[in-house]
Amino acid sequence: MDISGRSAKEIDDEMEEEGARKIEAALFIAGKFLSIQELVALTDVNPILLKKKLSDLKDDYKESGIEIVEKNGFWKMDVASNYTSMVNKLATGSSEFSKAEQESLAIIAYKQPIKQSVIIKIRGNKAYDHIKKFVELGLIARKRMGHTWELSLSESFHDYFHVGKGEESEVLGAEKGE
Repeated sequence: MDISGRSAKEIDDEMEEEGARKIEAALFIAGKFLSIQELVALTDVNPILLKKKLSDLKDDYKESGIEIVEKNGFWKMDVASNYTSMVNKLATGSSEFSKAEQESLAIIAYKQPIKQSVIIKIRGNKAYDHIKKFVELGLIARKRMGHTWELSLSESFHDYFHVGKGEESEVLGAEKGE
């Protein structure tokens, strides 16, 4: 008797679709070729279903700007070959934030709440520009504290970097206690 009111086929289909989404997510974020074994370990999808879903995904992306590439048993999601020159113009190798900006943001995350004047003493006058950018992006909140500002991470920071509170050091490569 099916207690949930769903048939075994419906449950199997749902599990198969969930597996396909896991595979797609893994390929999307990896940015490199992955073996079947690596994909199985990441997704917990059995190898037979995994191979079928990879083939299905390859077909699904045929008429897309993205393609699923298989090379010697390794799989990767990549930009379709006819769009690589356009995408290479965007992919200059620079990250969204400069190294100096990342360092300023890491200090704010690690020491929050922290006075802006302390950040300027640590990072120099360029940190004014960094802080302005972070405020404009909504990554940090500031409140007036005498002649300076008190800086702390905003809720948007956690959404932007997809982390919960207390996980900031993992995102920014800093470890508490160093």
